[in-house]
Amino acid sequence: MPAHPETVGVILAGGLSRRMGGGDKPMRTVGGRAILARAIACIEPQCDQLVLNANGDPARFAAFGLPVIADTVEGFAGPLAGVLAALEWTAANRPAVEWVLSAAGDCPFLPTDLAARLHAVRIEQGAQIAVASSGEQMHPVIALWNVNLRGDMREALVVENMRRVSQWMQRYRLATAEWSDQPVDPFFNANTPEDVARAEIMARRLGE
Repeated sequence: MPAHPETVGVILAGGLSRRMGGGDKPMRTVGGRAILARAIACIEPQCDQLVLNANGDPARFAAFGLPVIADTVEGFAGPLAGVLAALEWTAANRPAVEWVLSAAGDCPFLPTDLAARLHAVRIEQGAQIAVASSGEQMHPVIALWNVNLRGDMREALVVENMRRVSQWMQRYRLATAEWSDQPVDPFFNANTPEDVARAEIMARRLGE
């Protein structure tokens, strides 16, 4: 089991994939495996439990054998709604767990030390949220969240109509952990068919 505090992981796979031309972009393949399968293989060992956040028919993810939770805010409100769904699911189903690790389902090269390093930096800085960064660029959906923030997050989404994850997290004690973007950026995300082609080149660079 991980050495850090109990953590529920959520892979955010609930986007509309407009730039990919529709469908589930995490199901596109890189290096012979679905991007989502790659993300699961990386994140699952780092957490005590892993869930998927996705909307629509959950049966399309049945092969992965993970709980699939839909947004609890209507209207495809973006990744912040996916994080909220995971925080609320954790509070209801794993009440002893205080932390949720979120990762994007369209990232083929996620780091194996993601949870450990985010926990370390948030403990060091006494933060309520810890976020990943690479190449001096913050990646707001790759983050560690305190479950107790769920009430404030729901109010921001429902009452304030807030959608930007980076805007919301700046309200709280925020710690940042930096990763190198060489030889590939671990947080590269495949939003378009061109990105998938680039990811194939990156996979070959890594010797896959």
